[in-house]
Amino acid sequence: MTLPDTPLSPAGADRTFQVDLRGLVDLLSHHLYSSPRVYLRELMQNAVDALTARRRLEPAAPADAFGIRLYADGSVVRVEDDGVGLTEADVHTFLATIGRSSKRAEKIAEQRADFIGQFGIGLLSCFLVADEIHVLSRSAATPEAPAVEWRGRGDGSYTVRTLPASARPRPGTTVTLTPRADAGEWTRPVQVRTLARHFGSLLRHPVTFDDGTGGPGAPVNPEPAPWARTYPTPGARSRALAAYGAEVFGFTPLDTIELDLPAVGLKGIACVLPEAVPAGRRHGHRVHVKGMLLSEQAEEILPEWAFFVRCVVDAESLRPTASRESLYEDDTLAAVRDALAERLRAWIARAAASDPDLLARFLQAHHLAVKSLAVHDDEILRMLLPWLPFETTDGHSTLDEFARTHRTVLVTSSVEEFRQVAAIASAAGLGVVNGGYTYDRELVHRLPEIRPEVSVADLDPATLTAHLDPVDRETELAAAAYLALARDALAVFDCDVALRTFQPASAPALLMDSREARHERTRSQLAREQEGGVWGDILGALRQEAPRAQLILNQLNPLVRTAVAIDEPELARTSAEALYGQAAMLSRRPLRPAESSLINRSFLDLLAHALRKDS
Repeated sequence: MTLPDTPLSPAGADRTFQVDLRGLVDLLSHHLYSSPRVYLRELMQNAVDALTARRRLEPAAPADAFGIRLYADGSVVRVEDDGVGLTEADVHTFLATIGRSSKRAEKIAEQRADFIGQFGIGLLSCFLVADEIHVLSRSAATPEAPAVEWRGRGDGSYTVRTLPASARPRPGTTVTLTPRADAGEWTRPVQVRTLARHFGSLLRHPVTFDDGTGGPGAPVNPEPAPWARTYPTPGARSRALAAYGAEVFGFTPLDTIELDLPAVGLKGIACVLPEAVPAGRRHGHRVHVKGMLLSEQAEEILPEWAFFVRCVVDAESLRPTASRESLYEDDTLAAVRDALAERLRAWIARAAASDPDLLARFLQAHHLAVKSLAVHDDEILRMLLPWLPFETTDGHSTLDEFARTHRTVLVTSSVEEFRQVAAIASAAGLGVVNGGYTYDRELVHRLPEIRPEVSVADLDPATLTAHLDPVDRETELAAAAYLALARDALAVFDCDVALRTFQPASAPALLMDSREARHERTRSQLAREQEGGVWGDILGALRQEAPRAQLILNQLNPLVRTAVAIDEPELARTSAEALYGQAAMLSRRPLRPAESSLINRSFLDLLAHALRKDS
């Protein structure tokens, strides 16, 4: 590459960055803005800020004196406002300098919170759909100043000239774009009107759209926000807010919660989802700033546990990021998030106190969200823990109902442990809650805080075993040979075998084995395999007597009574393996490869034995 001859600068002399405008626009389109459609939002936003500045100059003007007019006929897109306008000096300062915003002007900087945009790059978004931007403006702050015209091109060049006052009789600004051929998707009249409504439906200034067919401009935002309107009755207001939520989100809310934070000028609604959503799945919320849509996916406006609602809000004091498509994380946003969380808690409290039907429907769909909240919120815990559903040995039940019949509540540490013991514990009259689901074990242990007369303990295998009746001595002696063969057959699984009687009699065997015990046996096995090596020394130092699983055979079951009487050693071993395999499958835990192989082998061996016997 050959560089042009340029005079050398003195050592240490300051230089000015050279900006490749096309490269900058490409950067904006791929990394700052989510879509070329934002060009219209940026133009409308600049118009709104210009109107805000004009209102400062003329505070006594009627509310509808200043507005925004959009025009699109397929050949041009035009945005005109009655705002503060620009002088020639303003044009050179703010339109010809990338990154400088008129909102940073000295007189405005102190009160910049009144303005949506603060970054001075919004006009560049127009180069996403057009190669030239034409701006015609006249200042309201300097009425004697002439109209000024600015033309900016995508190659980085621009021209400025002044025009007679007749070129723009009234103060304000008109931005005109001639779309590129490849930008028709975003600049057709129908699409421009759709985008205008999408971004500006809640704007406080009147906005109209003209498609060039000769009719009057159609209003883009004919009504104020639904929460800002008056209604004849509270019921009418509630129905109107629900209808708006359904229109925005596409579902009929279970209920709507009005949100109002005067300190930051925030108003809106939270729509309670009518169906359950996966835990932790966060929905995007529609956030408007001073009426202009900022984002449809603003997750950060609510805490993570509030995934049972979707919000649409309009705020005055939240700060947008540079792309104006998300919120800037600062102390104000954190305070807003906490305050909105408190509004959701208050809604739950009102439902619990005055609308049990609504509360029941809410908990049926969103009990997991409430459980996650109750873990960290003592007030919600006291209020709703008795109402929350849990899986128990009495079926799905609330803790309040369960505690009426079980003064001692046992809770398992895993779902598979509950599956193992549920039928046996129920028959023994034990009250067991499945604590294997997210939050459940921790919440059940806090039940005595609400019901002091109830005690809660983790289910220990010894607790259940103590409720299984031993067999008489003669039965034990008669089964001794079989039990010895069974223990030998199942030694590979570190499993002991015992004979007891328990209900229901239809259950031939119960496998008592916890996840922790299996992990400990796996660790011990690894230590044995690594004996003598470095890992063997490390694991050996940690070794403890590995807890064994226990296969408890039910003497009340006819199949077990037949099995313990088998006098053929191989058949006895096979039957013990089959009983172990069946009990392992009933526990619904993942089977190890060796267990799957044992189940297949024992089934085939029993089948072969049956066929030989028949022949």
